[in-house]
Amino acid sequence: MSDERDTLSEFVEATAAKCGVPGVAVGVWVDGREIYGCHGVTSVENPLPVDQDTLFVLGSVTKPFTATALMRLVAEGRVELTAPVRRYVPELVLPDEGAAAEITVLQLLNHTAGLAWRMGVDTGEGDDALAAYVAKMSEVELIAAPGTRASYSQVGYNLAGRLLERVTGLPYEQAIASLLFEPLGLSNTFFATGDVMTRRFAVGHNVGEDGTPAVARQWKDSRGNNPGGGGVSSSADMLRWARFHLGDGHAPDGTRVVPAETLRKMREQTVELRSSTLGDAFGICWFLREVDGVRTVGHGGSANGQFAELLIVPERDFAVVALSNAGPDGGLAFNQAAVRWALEHYLGVVDRDPEPLPHDEKRAVEVVGIFANDMMTLTIASEGAGLTIACAIKPEIRAAADTELPPDLPSAGLGLLPGDEDAYIVTGGGLKGQRGFFTRDESGVITGADLAGRLFHRVPVASR
Repeated sequence: MSDERDTLSEFVEATAAKCGVPGVAVGVWVDGREIYGCHGVTSVENPLPVDQDTLFVLGSVTKPFTATALMRLVAEGRVELTAPVRRYVPELVLPDEGAAAEITVLQLLNHTAGLAWRMGVDTGEGDDALAAYVAKMSEVELIAAPGTRASYSQVGYNLAGRLLERVTGLPYEQAIASLLFEPLGLSNTFFATGDVMTRRFAVGHNVGEDGTPAVARQWKDSRGNNPGGGGVSSSADMLRWARFHLGDGHAPDGTRVVPAETLRKMREQTVELRSSTLGDAFGICWFLREVDGVRTVGHGGSANGQFAELLIVPERDFAVVALSNAGPDGGLAFNQAAVRWALEHYLGVVDRDPEPLPHDEKRAVEVVGIFANDMMTLTIASEGAGLTIACAIKPEIRAAADTELPPDLPSAGLGLLPGDEDAYIVTGGGLKGQRGFFTRDESGVITGADLAGRLFHRVPVASR
Protein backbone atom coordinates (compact mmCIF):
# COMPACT_ATOMS: atom_id res chain seq x y z
CA MET A 1 0.00 0.00 0.00
CA SER A 2 2.91 2.36 0.67
CA ASP A 3 3.95 2.17 -2.99
CA GLU A 4 0.46 3.20 -4.11
CA ARG A 5 0.40 6.04 -1.58
CA ASP A 6 3.81 7.19 -2.75
CA THR A 7 2.66 7.08 -6.38
CA LEU A 8 -0.48 9.10 -5.63
CA SER A 9 1.49 11.59 -3.52
CA GLU A 10 4.02 12.09 -6.31
CA PHE A 11 1.24 12.81 -8.80
CA VAL A 12 -0.54 15.17 -6.38
CA GLU A 13 2.62 17.12 -5.56
CA ALA A 14 3.68 17.51 -9.20
CA THR A 15 0.22 18.45 -10.46
CA ALA A 16 -0.48 20.91 -7.63
CA ALA A 17 2.80 22.66 -8.41
CA LYS A 18 1.98 22.74 -12.13
CA CYS A 19 -1.49 24.17 -11.46
CA GLY A 20 -0.25 26.67 -8.88
CA VAL A 21 -2.58 25.45 -6.12
CA PRO A 22 -1.52 26.27 -2.54
CA GLY A 23 -3.07 23.14 -0.99
CA VAL A 24 -4.79 19.94 -2.11
CA ALA A 25 -6.11 16.71 -0.65
CA VAL A 26 -6.98 13.61 -2.70
CA GLY A 27 -8.48 10.41 -1.35
CA VAL A 28 -9.04 7.13 -3.21
CA TRP A 29 -11.03 4.07 -2.17
CA VAL A 30 -9.83 1.10 -4.21
CA ASP A 31 -9.44 -2.64 -3.58
CA GLY A 32 -10.95 -2.25 -0.12
CA ARG A 33 -8.49 0.33 1.16
CA GLU A 34 -8.11 4.09 1.47
CA ILE A 35 -5.17 5.91 -0.11
CA TYR A 36 -4.44 9.61 0.41
CA GLY A 37 -2.23 12.14 -1.31
CA CYS A 38 -2.04 15.59 0.28
CA HIS A 39 0.21 18.51 -0.52
CA GLY A 40 0.74 22.17 0.26
CA VAL A 41 -0.75 24.53 2.79
CA THR A 42 -4.09 25.73 4.08
CA SER A 43 -3.31 29.40 3.40
CA VAL A 44 -0.51 31.44 1.87
CA GLU A 45 -0.89 33.93 4.73
CA ASN A 46 -1.05 31.43 7.61
CA PRO A 47 0.43 28.24 6.15
CA LEU A 48 -0.32 24.93 7.82
CA PRO A 49 0.24 21.57 6.10
CA VAL A 50 -2.78 20.02 4.40
CA ASP A 51 -3.61 16.46 5.44
CA GLN A 52 -6.52 14.04 5.00
CA ASP A 53 -8.42 15.66 7.87
CA THR A 54 -8.04 19.27 6.67
CA LEU A 55 -11.44 20.87 6.06
CA PHE A 56 -12.35 22.35 2.68
CA VAL A 57 -15.57 24.07 1.58
CA LEU A 58 -17.50 21.54 -0.52
CA GLY A 59 -19.71 23.92 -2.48
CA SER A 60 -22.29 21.91 -4.41
CA VAL A 61 -20.87 18.57 -3.27
CA THR A 62 -23.16 19.39 -0.33
CA LYS A 63 -26.22 18.68 -2.49
CA PRO A 64 -25.98 14.86 -2.17
CA PHE A 65 -26.26 15.29 1.62
CA THR A 66 -29.53 17.19 1.15
CA ALA A 67 -30.86 14.68 -1.38
CA THR A 68 -29.89 11.62 0.67
CA ALA A 69 -31.49 13.03 3.81
CA LEU A 70 -34.71 13.64 1.89
CA MET A 71 -34.54 10.14 0.43
CA ARG A 72 -34.27 8.76 3.96
CA LEU A 73 -37.51 10.56 4.78
CA VAL A 74 -39.03 9.13 1.59
CA ALA A 75 -38.02 5.61 2.64
CA GLU A 76 -39.56 6.22 6.07
CA GLY A 77 -42.84 7.35 4.49
CA ARG A 78 -42.52 10.92 5.77
CA VAL A 79 -42.08 12.48 2.30
CA GLU A 80 -43.53 11.44 -1.07
CA LEU A 81 -41.26 12.05 -4.08
CA THR A 82 -44.07 12.79 -6.51
CA ALA A 83 -45.95 15.06 -4.11
CA PRO A 84 -46.08 18.81 -4.69
CA VAL A 85 -43.53 20.73 -2.64
CA ARG A 86 -46.35 22.85 -1.24
CA ARG A 87 -47.64 19.86 0.71
CA TYR A 88 -44.58 20.32 2.92
CA VAL A 89 -43.72 23.99 2.34
CA PRO A 90 -47.17 25.63 2.11
CA GLU A 91 -45.69 29.12 2.29
CA LEU A 92 -43.96 28.72 -1.11
CA VAL A 93 -44.86 31.62 -3.43
CA LEU A 94 -43.52 32.13 -6.96
CA PRO A 95 -44.42 34.75 -9.57
CA ASP A 96 -46.09 31.89 -11.46
CA GLU A 97 -48.80 30.51 -9.15
CA GLY A 98 -49.42 27.49 -11.33
CA ALA A 99 -45.78 26.48 -11.17
CA ALA A 100 -45.64 27.02 -7.40
CA ALA A 101 -48.52 24.58 -6.98
CA GLU A 102 -47.12 22.05 -9.46
CA ILE A 103 -43.41 21.64 -8.59
CA THR A 104 -42.73 18.24 -7.01
CA VAL A 105 -40.09 17.04 -4.56
CA LEU A 106 -38.42 14.95 -7.27
CA GLN A 107 -38.23 17.96 -9.59
CA LEU A 108 -36.19 19.78 -6.94
CA LEU A 109 -33.82 16.83 -6.60
CA ASN A 110 -33.23 16.28 -10.33
CA HIS A 111 -33.15 19.97 -11.33
CA THR A 112 -36.31 19.89 -13.46
CA ALA A 113 -38.41 22.33 -11.39
CA GLY A 114 -37.72 25.17 -13.83
CA LEU A 115 -36.14 27.30 -11.09
CA ALA A 116 -33.28 29.69 -11.78
CA TRP A 117 -29.67 28.85 -10.90
CA ARG A 118 -29.09 31.25 -7.98
CA MET A 119 -30.52 34.16 -6.04
CA GLY A 120 -28.13 36.91 -5.02
CA VAL A 121 -29.55 37.32 -1.51
CA ASP A 122 -28.13 36.99 1.99
CA THR A 123 -30.81 36.15 4.54
CA GLY A 124 -28.55 36.17 7.57
CA GLU A 125 -27.08 33.49 9.83
CA GLY A 126 -30.06 32.82 12.11
CA ASP A 127 -32.22 29.71 12.25
CA ASP A 128 -34.73 31.56 10.06
CA ALA A 129 -32.27 31.93 7.15
CA LEU A 130 -33.92 29.30 4.94
CA ALA A 131 -37.44 30.49 5.73
CA ALA A 132 -36.41 34.00 4.72
CA TYR A 133 -34.69 32.64 1.60
CA VAL A 134 -37.86 30.84 0.50
CA ALA A 135 -39.87 34.02 1.11
CA LYS A 136 -37.57 35.78 -1.39
CA MET A 137 -38.49 33.20 -4.03
CA SER A 138 -41.63 35.21 -4.73
CA GLU A 139 -39.31 37.39 -6.83
CA VAL A 140 -37.68 34.56 -8.85
CA GLU A 141 -38.85 34.05 -12.41
CA LEU A 142 -38.93 30.49 -13.71
CA ILE A 143 -36.71 29.61 -16.66
CA ALA A 144 -39.08 26.88 -17.85
CA ALA A 145 -42.31 25.16 -16.91
CA PRO A 146 -41.83 22.48 -14.22
CA GLY A 147 -40.80 19.14 -15.64
CA THR A 148 -40.01 20.39 -19.15
CA ARG A 149 -36.22 20.63 -19.01
CA ALA A 150 -33.22 20.05 -16.75
CA SER A 151 -31.36 23.13 -15.52
CA TYR A 152 -29.02 23.06 -12.53
CA SER A 153 -30.51 25.02 -9.64
CA GLN A 154 -29.04 26.11 -6.32
CA VAL A 155 -32.40 27.71 -5.60
CA GLY A 156 -34.15 24.35 -5.89
CA TYR A 157 -31.82 22.70 -3.40
CA ASN A 158 -32.16 25.49 -0.89
CA LEU A 159 -35.92 25.02 -1.15
CA ALA A 160 -35.35 21.29 -0.57
CA GLY A 161 -33.45 22.23 2.58
CA ARG A 162 -36.46 24.20 3.79
CA LEU A 163 -38.61 21.16 3.09
CA LEU A 164 -36.32 19.14 5.37
CA GLU A 165 -36.80 21.75 8.08
CA ARG A 166 -40.58 21.67 7.80
CA VAL A 167 -40.82 17.86 7.93
CA THR A 168 -38.30 17.27 10.73
CA GLY A 169 -39.04 20.37 12.79
CA LEU A 170 -35.29 21.04 13.01
CA PRO A 171 -33.03 23.66 11.46
CA TYR A 172 -31.53 22.24 8.25
CA GLU A 173 -28.06 21.75 9.72
CA GLN A 174 -29.39 19.84 12.73
CA ALA A 175 -31.62 17.72 10.49
CA ILE A 176 -28.66 16.69 8.32
CA ALA A 177 -26.55 15.93 11.37
CA SER A 178 -29.30 13.79 12.90
CA LEU A 179 -30.25 11.95 9.70
CA LEU A 180 -26.73 11.44 8.27
CA PHE A 181 -23.63 12.84 9.95
CA GLU A 182 -24.17 11.28 13.37
CA PRO A 183 -25.22 7.75 12.32
CA LEU A 184 -22.53 7.59 9.62
CA GLY A 185 -19.73 8.84 11.86
CA LEU A 186 -19.00 11.89 9.71
CA SER A 187 -17.46 13.66 12.67
CA ASN A 188 -15.40 16.03 10.54
CA THR A 189 -18.21 17.45 8.38
CA PHE A 190 -19.90 20.72 9.34
CA PHE A 191 -21.79 23.83 8.26
CA ALA A 192 -21.11 26.39 10.98
CA THR A 193 -17.89 28.39 11.07
CA GLY A 194 -17.90 28.01 14.85
CA ASP A 195 -17.47 24.24 14.40
CA VAL A 196 -14.79 24.67 11.74
CA MET A 197 -12.56 27.29 13.35
CA THR A 198 -11.32 24.94 16.08
CA ARG A 199 -9.95 22.54 13.43
CA ARG A 200 -7.49 22.82 10.58
CA PHE A 201 -9.22 24.26 7.52
CA ALA A 202 -8.26 25.55 4.08
CA VAL A 203 -9.07 29.04 2.88
CA GLY A 204 -9.77 29.87 -0.75
CA HIS A 205 -7.34 31.61 -3.07
CA ASN A 206 -7.76 33.56 -6.28
CA VAL A 207 -5.04 34.93 -8.50
CA GLY A 208 -3.85 38.30 -7.17
CA GLU A 209 -2.70 41.35 -9.12
CA ASP A 210 0.87 40.03 -9.16
CA GLY A 211 -0.23 36.71 -10.64
CA THR A 212 0.26 34.71 -7.44
CA PRO A 213 -2.41 33.16 -5.18
CA ALA A 214 -4.11 35.64 -2.83
CA VAL A 215 -6.46 34.70 0.01
CA ALA A 216 -10.17 34.99 -0.86
CA ARG A 217 -11.85 37.03 1.86
CA GLN A 218 -15.31 35.46 1.65
CA TRP A 219 -14.75 31.99 3.09
CA LYS A 220 -18.14 30.40 2.40
CA ASP A 221 -21.62 31.33 1.25
CA SER A 222 -24.45 32.57 3.49
CA ARG A 223 -26.54 30.19 5.61
CA GLY A 224 -29.51 30.36 3.26
CA ASN A 225 -27.32 28.58 0.70
CA ASN A 226 -26.25 25.75 3.02
CA PRO A 227 -28.48 23.03 1.49
CA GLY A 228 -27.10 23.71 -1.98
CA GLY A 229 -23.48 24.51 -1.18
CA GLY A 230 -22.53 25.22 2.45
CA GLY A 231 -20.98 21.97 3.64
CA VAL A 232 -17.40 21.74 4.90
CA SER A 233 -15.54 18.43 5.08
CA SER A 234 -12.25 16.56 4.73
CA SER A 235 -11.02 14.06 2.17
CA ALA A 236 -11.21 11.30 4.81
CA ASP A 237 -14.84 12.05 5.70
CA MET A 238 -15.78 12.33 2.04
CA LEU A 239 -14.38 8.84 1.40
CA ARG A 240 -16.48 7.56 4.31
CA TRP A 241 -19.48 9.22 2.67
CA ALA A 242 -18.63 7.64 -0.70
CA ARG A 243 -18.26 4.21 0.92
CA PHE A 244 -21.74 4.58 2.40
CA HIS A 245 -23.15 5.22 -1.07
CA LEU A 246 -21.23 2.21 -2.39
CA GLY A 247 -22.68 0.06 0.38
CA ASP A 248 -26.03 -1.37 1.41
CA GLY A 249 -27.39 1.54 3.43
CA HIS A 250 -25.95 0.52 6.80
CA ALA A 251 -23.85 2.71 9.08
CA PRO A 252 -20.44 1.45 10.29
CA ASP A 253 -22.04 0.15 13.51
CA GLY A 254 -24.56 -1.91 11.52
CA THR A 255 -27.53 0.45 11.91
CA ARG A 256 -29.59 0.76 8.73
CA VAL A 257 -29.74 4.42 7.70
CA VAL A 258 -31.55 3.95 4.38
CA PRO A 259 -32.53 0.85 2.41
CA ALA A 260 -30.00 -0.30 -0.18
CA GLU A 261 -32.71 0.10 -2.82
CA THR A 262 -32.95 3.81 -1.98
CA LEU A 263 -29.24 4.31 -2.70
CA ARG A 264 -29.59 2.39 -5.96
CA LYS A 265 -32.59 4.49 -6.94
CA MET A 266 -30.55 7.67 -6.50
CA ARG A 267 -28.12 6.32 -9.13
CA GLU A 268 -30.80 5.61 -11.72
CA GLN A 269 -31.45 8.07 -14.55
CA THR A 270 -34.40 10.38 -14.00
CA VAL A 271 -33.71 12.88 -16.80
CA GLU A 272 -31.29 12.92 -19.71
CA LEU A 273 -28.78 15.74 -20.10
CA ARG A 274 -27.74 17.23 -23.40
CA SER A 275 -24.06 17.98 -24.10
CA SER A 276 -23.22 18.73 -20.49
CA THR A 277 -19.99 18.56 -18.51
CA LEU A 278 -22.15 17.48 -15.58
CA GLY A 279 -22.84 14.13 -17.20
CA ASP A 280 -25.14 12.19 -19.46
CA ALA A 281 -28.07 12.36 -17.03
CA PHE A 282 -29.24 13.29 -13.56
CA GLY A 283 -30.24 10.58 -11.15
CA ILE A 284 -31.66 11.81 -7.87
CA CYS A 285 -29.09 14.58 -7.37
CA TRP A 286 -26.14 12.57 -8.71
CA PHE A 287 -24.54 13.34 -12.08
CA LEU A 288 -24.46 10.13 -14.12
CA ARG A 289 -21.81 9.72 -16.78
CA GLU A 290 -20.34 6.88 -18.80
CA VAL A 291 -16.56 7.09 -18.99
CA ASP A 292 -14.73 4.69 -21.30
CA GLY A 293 -17.60 2.22 -21.05
CA VAL A 294 -17.90 2.43 -17.26
CA ARG A 295 -20.83 4.06 -15.42
CA THR A 296 -19.81 6.73 -12.92
CA VAL A 297 -21.76 8.67 -10.31
CA GLY A 298 -20.54 11.98 -8.96
CA HIS A 299 -20.88 15.62 -8.08
CA GLY A 300 -18.65 18.68 -8.26
CA GLY A 301 -18.67 21.88 -6.28
CA SER A 302 -17.11 25.33 -6.14
CA ALA A 303 -16.75 28.07 -3.55
CA ASN A 304 -14.79 31.32 -3.55
CA GLY A 305 -11.31 30.06 -4.43
CA GLN A 306 -12.04 26.42 -3.57
CA PHE A 307 -13.13 23.41 -5.63
CA ALA A 308 -14.34 19.92 -4.73
CA GLU A 309 -14.95 16.81 -6.82
CA LEU A 310 -16.39 13.43 -5.80
CA LEU A 311 -16.65 10.51 -8.24
CA ILE A 312 -17.93 7.01 -7.49
CA VAL A 313 -17.75 3.91 -9.71
CA PRO A 314 -20.27 1.49 -8.15
CA GLU A 315 -19.46 -1.53 -10.33
CA ARG A 316 -15.78 -1.33 -9.31
CA ASP A 317 -16.34 -0.39 -5.63
CA PHE A 318 -14.21 2.67 -6.30
CA ALA A 319 -14.30 6.33 -5.28
CA VAL A 320 -12.05 9.36 -5.58
CA VAL A 321 -12.35 12.77 -3.92
CA ALA A 322 -10.26 15.83 -4.83
CA LEU A 323 -10.25 19.04 -2.79
CA SER A 324 -8.26 22.17 -3.68
CA ASN A 325 -7.99 25.74 -2.41
CA ALA A 326 -7.53 27.76 -5.60
CA GLY A 327 -9.74 29.39 -8.22
CA PRO A 328 -10.70 27.71 -11.52
CA ASP A 329 -7.41 28.24 -13.36
CA GLY A 330 -5.71 26.12 -10.72
CA GLY A 331 -8.19 24.35 -8.47
CA LEU A 332 -10.67 23.13 -11.06
CA ALA A 333 -7.83 22.07 -13.36
CA PHE A 334 -6.14 20.16 -10.53
CA ASN A 335 -9.31 18.34 -9.48
CA GLN A 336 -10.12 17.28 -13.02
CA ALA A 337 -6.57 16.02 -13.54
CA ALA A 338 -6.59 14.14 -10.23
CA VAL A 339 -9.88 12.38 -10.93
CA ARG A 340 -8.80 11.41 -14.44
CA TRP A 341 -5.43 10.18 -13.20
CA ALA A 342 -7.07 8.05 -10.51
CA LEU A 343 -9.53 6.50 -12.97
CA GLU A 344 -6.76 5.59 -15.39
CA HIS A 345 -4.14 4.56 -12.82
CA TYR A 346 -6.36 2.37 -10.65
CA LEU A 347 -9.08 1.21 -13.05
CA GLY A 348 -7.58 1.58 -16.53
CA VAL A 349 -10.48 3.91 -17.42
CA VAL A 350 -9.48 6.79 -19.71
CA ASP A 351 -11.49 10.04 -19.74
CA ARG A 352 -10.82 12.37 -22.69
CA ASP A 353 -12.41 15.61 -23.88
CA PRO A 354 -14.12 15.51 -27.29
CA GLU A 355 -12.25 17.18 -30.14
CA PRO A 356 -13.86 20.38 -31.53
CA LEU A 357 -14.47 20.95 -35.22
CA PRO A 358 -12.28 23.24 -37.33
CA HIS A 359 -13.45 26.85 -37.15
CA ASP A 360 -16.48 27.54 -39.33
CA GLU A 361 -17.15 31.26 -39.75
CA LYS A 362 -20.74 30.73 -40.90
CA ARG A 363 -21.61 28.79 -37.74
CA ALA A 364 -19.56 31.16 -35.60
CA VAL A 365 -21.65 34.17 -36.65
CA GLU A 366 -24.77 32.43 -35.34
CA VAL A 367 -23.45 31.97 -31.80
CA VAL A 368 -21.63 35.26 -31.19
CA GLY A 369 -23.36 37.39 -28.57
CA ILE A 370 -23.97 38.01 -24.88
CA PHE A 371 -25.87 35.48 -22.78
CA ALA A 372 -26.99 36.10 -19.21
CA ASN A 373 -28.78 34.67 -16.19
CA ASP A 374 -29.59 36.31 -12.85
CA MET A 375 -25.97 36.27 -11.69
CA MET A 376 -23.57 36.09 -14.63
CA THR A 377 -22.94 36.83 -18.28
CA LEU A 378 -21.23 34.84 -21.00
CA THR A 379 -19.69 36.80 -23.85
CA ILE A 380 -19.01 34.75 -26.96
CA ALA A 381 -16.95 36.49 -29.62
CA SER A 382 -15.23 35.68 -32.89
CA GLU A 383 -11.56 36.57 -32.68
CA GLY A 384 -9.24 35.83 -35.56
CA ALA A 385 -9.73 32.27 -36.69
CA GLY A 386 -11.70 31.11 -33.69
CA LEU A 387 -14.36 31.66 -31.06
CA THR A 388 -13.79 32.82 -27.49
CA ILE A 389 -15.89 32.83 -24.33
CA ALA A 390 -15.61 35.08 -21.27
CA CYS A 391 -17.54 34.58 -18.02
CA ALA A 392 -18.28 37.47 -15.65
CA ILE A 393 -20.37 38.23 -12.58
CA LYS A 394 -22.85 40.98 -13.41
CA PRO A 395 -21.61 44.44 -12.33
CA GLU A 396 -24.78 45.12 -10.34
CA ILE A 397 -24.26 41.87 -8.40
CA ARG A 398 -20.69 42.90 -7.57
CA ALA A 399 -21.81 46.38 -6.57
CA ALA A 400 -24.49 45.03 -4.23
CA ALA A 401 -22.24 42.41 -2.59
CA ASP A 402 -20.81 43.23 0.82
CA THR A 403 -18.13 40.54 0.56
CA GLU A 404 -15.45 39.66 -1.96
CA LEU A 405 -16.68 37.67 -4.96
CA PRO A 406 -14.62 35.41 -7.24
CA PRO A 407 -12.87 37.19 -10.13
CA ASP A 408 -14.26 37.17 -13.65
CA LEU A 409 -12.80 34.71 -16.13
CA PRO A 410 -11.10 36.29 -19.15
CA SER A 411 -11.64 35.18 -22.73
CA ALA A 412 -10.61 31.64 -23.59
CA GLY A 413 -11.01 29.47 -26.64
CA LEU A 414 -14.33 27.85 -27.51
CA GLY A 415 -14.85 25.15 -30.13
CA LEU A 416 -18.03 23.78 -31.67
CA LEU A 417 -18.48 20.01 -31.47
CA PRO A 418 -19.60 17.54 -34.15
CA GLY A 419 -23.24 16.49 -34.38
CA ASP A 420 -26.59 18.22 -34.59
CA GLU A 421 -26.94 19.27 -30.92
CA ASP A 422 -25.30 22.71 -31.25
CA ALA A 423 -22.79 21.55 -28.64
CA TYR A 424 -19.52 23.26 -27.75
CA ILE A 425 -16.48 22.89 -25.49
CA VAL A 426 -14.26 25.47 -23.79
CA THR A 427 -10.69 24.80 -24.94
CA GLY A 428 -8.65 26.99 -22.59
CA GLY A 429 -8.59 29.06 -19.41
CA GLY A 430 -10.24 28.32 -16.09
CA LEU A 431 -13.25 26.62 -17.71
CA LYS A 432 -11.20 24.35 -19.97
CA GLY A 433 -13.08 21.16 -20.73
CA GLN A 434 -16.49 22.57 -19.75
CA ARG A 435 -19.17 21.68 -22.27
CA GLY A 436 -22.54 23.12 -23.17
CA PHE A 437 -24.97 23.70 -26.00
CA PHE A 438 -26.98 26.42 -27.69
CA THR A 439 -30.77 26.46 -27.85
CA ARG A 440 -32.85 27.73 -30.76
CA ASP A 441 -36.38 29.02 -31.15
CA GLU A 442 -38.87 27.61 -33.62
CA SER A 443 -37.39 29.73 -36.42
CA GLY A 444 -33.89 28.35 -35.78
CA VAL A 445 -32.43 31.47 -34.14
CA ILE A 446 -30.14 30.84 -31.16
CA THR A 447 -31.82 32.15 -28.02
CA GLY A 448 -29.77 30.65 -25.20
CA ALA A 449 -26.60 28.90 -24.12
CA ASP A 450 -26.25 26.20 -21.49
CA LEU A 451 -22.92 25.92 -19.68
CA ALA A 452 -22.30 23.30 -16.99
CA GLY A 453 -26.04 22.65 -16.82
CA ARG A 454 -27.00 26.31 -16.33
CA LEU A 455 -29.13 28.26 -18.80
CA PHE A 456 -28.07 31.71 -20.01
CA HIS A 457 -30.61 33.62 -22.14
CA ARG A 458 -29.37 35.60 -25.13
CA VAL A 459 -29.36 39.35 -24.48
CA PRO A 460 -31.08 41.26 -27.32
CA VAL A 461 -28.75 43.69 -29.08
CA ALA A 462 -30.98 46.69 -28.30
CA SER A 463 -30.76 46.09 -24.52
CA ARG A 464 -26.98 45.81 -24.27
